[in-house]
Amino acid sequence: MKTIRVGLGARAYPIHFVEGLVSEGTARGFAELDAAIGDSVFVVTNETVSGLYSVNIQALFGGRGLSTYVMPDGESHKTMDQVLAIVGCLLEGGYTRDTTVVAVGGGVVGDVAGFAAAIYQRGISVVQIPTTLLAQVDSSVGGKTAVNHPLGKNMMGAFHQPNAVLIDVTTLRTLSAREYAAGLAEIVKHAALADQDYLVWLENHVAEIVERETSALSVMIAWSCRIKAEIVAEDETERGRRALLNFGHTFGHAIETLSGYERVLHGEAVAIGMVMAADLSCRLGMIDQQVRDRIARLLTAFGLPVAPEKGFDSVAFRSAMGRDKKATSEGLRLIVLESLGNAVITADYGEDNLRDTLAAYLT
Repeated sequence: MKTIRVGLGARAYPIHFVEGLVSEGTARGFAELDAAIGDSVFVVTNETVSGLYSVNIQALFGGRGLSTYVMPDGESHKTMDQVLAIVGCLLEGGYTRDTTVVAVGGGVVGDVAGFAAAIYQRGISVVQIPTTLLAQVDSSVGGKTAVNHPLGKNMMGAFHQPNAVLIDVTTLRTLSAREYAAGLAEIVKHAALADQDYLVWLENHVAEIVERETSALSVMIAWSCRIKAEIVAEDETERGRRALLNFGHTFGHAIETLSGYERVLHGEAVAIGMVMAADLSCRLGMIDQQVRDRIARLLTAFGLPVAPEKGFDSVAFRSAMGRDKKATSEGLRLIVLESLGNAVITADYGEDNLRDTLAAYLT
């Protein structure tokens, strides 16, 4: 069983790779996680994952005072209403601070369950078991939990680190092609902002990745988790370098917000956002167009969009960007590429440059 540690001192935790944990319901390698789980478990999952794996989840946790809350599917349900519903179930069930919330699902499940755990009785334990690629390489690691507001994505939340993250790469076999591709956007993001060698490896293994070969998935997911774990350990609450992990997200979140969190998947929006951020980087003279186009080609090879649908109003788009969490009293900050594998945060992007990028992609 491969393990990567997120080094946060007293809040450090492992990312365990346990093949078959969810897809087969096997407890192989699970004994050493007993301390992280405890005897009282409240599982949060969604309709799709419950339909696929409810028997396996019961086999894993059935002897631990198990109750399950099943969320509806989709980003549109990443809301405070779902958090309150989970809290209500915890209260009605008499769950105490000794309880562990176990999130089994994608990023929406992990965020909603994690936020509920963060606020229930001022904070109870949570374990993340991500079943989508996007969740395995991004949202399950780092302790960010949040729900959306109609005016902005992830505007209500808390930092609440899990006791552990358990990754079963074989769950990726059941993902739709679209959901799988959405996770690959975060993979490309890690390479583009932090590791040029990783991007070269991705370019050289496109076929194996698209075919979901287990050996390639294991290397890729572990590589991304190591990048994220190292950045989170350095900057847990996103006061500095961790903001680089939002490369493409300011543009992407605007797309999601203006689309009502329904038409565009998060990874699809991030893919488009990365190309737009790379375009802005070109206009700032940091990278040349070949770098932007190289990123776009890799995203396209993974089946991702690289430009938004037409019809977005540029004024509304810029306004949505301004509600980004990285904005300060001095204005918007953006993540741009100084070079491939080296992202930086800047407030000195020039409104004219941003306007030109928006015009190029929105009209």
